[in-house]
Amino acid sequence: MPETSVPDLTDAAQLSLASCAAEVGEIFARAFRTLEGWRDAIVAAGPVRAAELDALVEALVVPALRAEPPAPGGVPESLLIGAGFIAAPQYVTGRDAHFAWWLGPLAGTPLLGTTSGPSRLDLAARVNTEFLRDFRELEWYQVPESTNHTHVTGPYVDHLCTFDYVITLTMPVRVDRDMVGVVGADVFVKSLEQVLLPHFLALASPVLLINEAGRVVVSTEPSLPAGDILPNPRHPLGDYDRMPCPGTPFLIATRTRNATI
Repeated sequence: MPETSVPDLTDAAQLSLASCAAEVGEIFARAFRTLEGWRDAIVAAGPVRAAELDALVEALVVPALRAEPPAPGGVPESLLIGAGFIAAPQYVTGRDAHFAWWLGPLAGTPLLGTTSGPSRLDLAARVNTEFLRDFRELEWYQVPESTNHTHVTGPYVDHLCTFDYVITLTMPVRVDRDMVGVVGADVFVKSLEQVLLPHFLALASPVLLINEAGRVVVSTEPSLPAGDILPNPRHPLGDYDRMPCPGTPFLIATRTRNATI
């Protein structure tokens, strides 16, 4: 097969990649600022009964799940497909697990079909919830609990709610020193793709958004669709340079050196 040379990045290309990386960073920064507001409201409310907690969380997250233009400085609501608060065991009296979680409008999911507006996640209606028995061991809960920092999980296929690729953002909620749960939101990968593709397609070379493990989130490289793993260090189409997206575990990857096609 013939070898095709792909030139090294020019300064202009570097700037374009940097702008894409900055855009990804800002999207997730806005999302985490939204989570901060929810966390602060839950902490300010103090210990409440389950019904009061649910009402509070619903009032916080449902506006963000409607397909409406974002408030100034907010995250584009169309990116969020789920959001809420998962309480630590016994924070809600007598309950090992309490999920105050809402889903945004869904189109044609295997379980729920199509929904026109936000709806409460009903665990009793799910048949595949056994893994939630030890939810404190799951990455989206365990990492914020152990590090006291925000965390990004995914992308992964959400078999509980959307049956599609999502990225889960979680933030610990602490009252004094006690961990009382996490606030979180699910970002729809297909919606993130719609936001980022115009930026990526404006670049001269194929571009990928990948996580630290090399899993593809968004791609303009036909051979590497979302969900694939970017081979490391080499791929049949050539080497990839990587640029971190500020404040996230994601990187922009682009093919820059000799490729065999």
